[in-house]
Amino acid sequence: MTAPTPFGARLRAAMDARGPLCVGIDPHASLLADWGLSDDVAGLAAFSRTVVEALADRVAVLKPQSAFFERFGSRGIAVLEETVAAAREAGALVLMDAKRGDIGSTMAAYAATYLHPASPLFSDAVTVSPYLGFGSLAPAVDLAAANGCGLFALALTSNPEGQEVQHAVRADGRTVAATVLGHLKDANADAAARGELGSYGAVVGATLGDLSAYDLATGGPLLAPGIGAQGATPADLPRVFGDAVRNVVPSVSRGVLRHGPDVAALREAALRCADEVRTAVERRGL
Repeated sequence: MTAPTPFGARLRAAMDARGPLCVGIDPHASLLADWGLSDDVAGLAAFSRTVVEALADRVAVLKPQSAFFERFGSRGIAVLEETVAAAREAGALVLMDAKRGDIGSTMAAYAATYLHPASPLFSDAVTVSPYLGFGSLAPAVDLAAANGCGLFALALTSNPEGQEVQHAVRADGRTVAATVLGHLKDANADAAARGELGSYGAVVGATLGDLSAYDLATGGPLLAPGIGAQGATPADLPRVFGDAVRNVVPSVSRGVLRHGPDVAALREAALRCADEVRTAVERRGL
């Protein structure tokens, strides 16, 4: 049986072909209202179908935020299942934004939910929280490797509250965030030795400014939320991420989604953002 192509390799190919951009599918109540949709399962389904129709065949990554579907119970989860399947079928890589983190059999169950091909929520990658210890993520790391999937672990998030944990200094003098980045670098070592992008990424906020104190060269992708409504711009990426900028996957939600429900406007906004990111990354390489 042929081993599946690793997520990192698939992500690099998608970024090269479609531009380095992740667009969130975030159907929160205010955005549904802005689109003229009802805040119910029907509105949720219409919103999700429109985003998939507009973007799944042209952006590298779509990132459904699970919470906005979960709030409608089982019917909302059914819409999420349909959204994931339709987006993947149209060619987008799907990153499930679920931020799961637990221990033992519970973590294994979370991993199976998003990273096992038999699951109706099977995705190309999932966000995870390492703050029960990076080792607690082992079931997800192992299942991702077995099925050609990826993980994005919270490392340096843009919310101010995150600093009390992520910037805390351990007995060995390293911050907690630096420790998480180090574990990811170890997990990506085999891919790095082959000259490939690793499958184990970090979430690092694009709004954080100077991160030169941290080694962001983990060998894996760096999911960078904060572009657009949160204040960061594509031009900021080289300054924030330095030499690791080629591995950055900027994540934008409202900056693109506010142009809906018009499909052509959504596509234009996503293309414009992807072009701006590509230009910023290429300028760094000059």
